[in-house]
Amino acid sequence: MTLAGLLVWGAIAAPALAEDYNKAFLVGADFSGRVLVDSSFTKANMRGINLSQSDLRGVSFFGANLEAANLAGANLSNATLDTARLSDANLTNAILEGAFAFNAKFEGAVIDGADFTDVEFRQDAQTLLCKVAKGTNPATGRNTRDTLYCN
Repeated sequence: MTLAGLLVWGAIAAPALAEDYNKAFLVGADFSGRVLVDSSFTKANMRGINLSQSDLRGVSFFGANLEAANLAGANLSNATLDTARLSDANLTNAILEGAFAFNAKFEGAVIDGADFTDVEFRQDAQTLLCKVAKGTNPATGRNTRDTLYCN
């Protein structure tokens, strides 16, 4: 293999490093399709950010402002969403399996096809989400209403 080939191979095979965006001003930024595993956006202002199709497993959004954020198709498994504001966010087909979302705000969020398996949140948030829950997640095959334990 040539040196150029090794450099290209190394760039592709190298693991992504977690990034620190704590308290960052990211209003309207485009992070779509990014691998941000284990990164931290604690208390970041991310209103209107595009995180669609991003790998956000294990990411901390503690206290972050995600109002009107596009999280369609994002993988938020095991993410921390505690006290995050997800009002009017697009969570269509997102995977939130195992996320911690206690005290998260979901007013006006679109959750069609979202997978909330084993998500921890308050009863009032669950009740709110059950009112609009519909669809099946295309990646996990799970029905949104079932993952929320809606009646």
